[in-house]
Amino acid sequence: MEFPHCQAVPLAGAAVLPPVLFRREILARVDAGWRMLALFGLPCPGGVGLCCLLGRDADGRLAFLRQVPAESYPSLTPDCPQAHLFEREVHEQWGIVPQGHPWLKPVRFTGCPARPEEPRPAPGVADHFHLRGEEAHEVAVGPVHAGIIEPGHFRFQCSGEDVYHLEISLGFQHRGIEARLIGGPDKRTVHFMETLAGDTTIGHSLAHAALVEALTETAVPARGRAIARIALELERLANHTGDLGAMAGDVGYQPTMAYCGRIRGDFLNLTGLVCGNRFGRGLVRPGGVAFDLDKPIIRELLSRLELTRRAAFGAAELLFLSSTTLARFEGTGRVSAETAREIGLVGPPARACGLPRDARHAFPLPGAGPKDIPMQLHDFGGVYARALVRRLEMEASLDFIHDALIGLPEGPVRQTPAGVLPGGMVAVGLTEGWRGEICHVAVTGDDGRFAAYKVVDPSFHNWFGLAVALRGQQISDFPLCNKSFNLSYCGHDL
Repeated sequence: MEFPHCQAVPLAGAAVLPPVLFRREILARVDAGWRMLALFGLPCPGGVGLCCLLGRDADGRLAFLRQVPAESYPSLTPDCPQAHLFEREVHEQWGIVPQGHPWLKPVRFTGCPARPEEPRPAPGVADHFHLRGEEAHEVAVGPVHAGIIEPGHFRFQCSGEDVYHLEISLGFQHRGIEARLIGGPDKRTVHFMETLAGDTTIGHSLAHAALVEALTETAVPARGRAIARIALELERLANHTGDLGAMAGDVGYQPTMAYCGRIRGDFLNLTGLVCGNRFGRGLVRPGGVAFDLDKPIIRELLSRLELTRRAAFGAAELLFLSSTTLARFEGTGRVSAETAREIGLVGPPARACGLPRDARHAFPLPGAGPKDIPMQLHDFGGVYARALVRRLEMEASLDFIHDALIGLPEGPVRQTPAGVLPGGMVAVGLTEGWRGEICHVAVTGDDGRFAAYKVVDPSFHNWFGLAVALRGQQISDFPLCNKSFNLSYCGHDL
């Protein structure tokens, strides 16, 4: 079943395929240029069936496939590496075995509801890959880290200072949010969206809003859509600025690190000026936004935006003119375009490998325009490329916000959706968060409540990319490579 973004479709329209045909259809579409956006379980008569959402960047089409309930199926991973983490997750959640999967390690250590008699594994207690040899040694980092950051365990397999393999074990931040979304939407739903990954409040809220708008056929007023898009780009600016500063700090370049720490706060304050909260909580709602912008606020935003633009570009110029900094960035943590495509990278790490993946272009929201922000690409695939893509995206976002504020449409900012969702439907919400593509998929039951709700944060796609980037690098390059991806622990551990 194929359909465009922001259009809900009947679940009954998706043929229920046997496992062999389900696998064959997915692999055929991936070979034809589609990407796996989500793979999840859907309880139905007879057990739990698999559902797969695929997307095609070339024309913005989506495809939704279903498999009959089965205790096992032939694994997709050997022929489609981007499925490896999805299949581990489905196995952990539902006990469905992907036969032939290379390693069914726990993802979040949640325990399997289908096998409640089995004890839930303790976080971080799992087998790890081991490098053998007289000169081989392991370096374990975390889950408790030196800074005030989220927990995650990193295990390096090294020979001397060279990293042969990095294994990343997460799950310490698992909060069971997806499970709590079942039976919604209710008063808590939007607040779950705003705290899925706190630094991506606007991105996740906007994806959820697009999903509900598709289900209820709600037309968002142009002014409300524009304000939400302004907030989305302010979120991108704040985080890209922080990342450039942190990357500078990881190579000991203090000027840009110090400046960007302050400038990030300036961008957050602009979001606070829009809605009263620096992270954007309370702003985006299905059908539009909860806050309007009057003329004095628009003038203040434009004034502060110009000052912050000059400061941000000055700090970035210092970074990219420093020969010692560039010597550390260039050639470090490279990922080839072929590998990025195989493992399903999204966001700046994908665009730094030359892959044109941007939901603002491939899956635009209604009223937003498909090409209002130029896509920034590089093909070096390393730390330098990931830094440069961020710098270029900052410029594009600033230009977009300036033009959007000047040309803000007149009219209301929100059209409240109908209170009851239609039953037996599938809807998708896609946005391009600052880390990359955010995907929300919902299936409603006969009662119009969420029977399944799947959230795929860009970090879910990209953590393995960090592991690949470290292969063949010095272990001292890890902080820099890590920050050049800057992935979310809690966004992964929903």
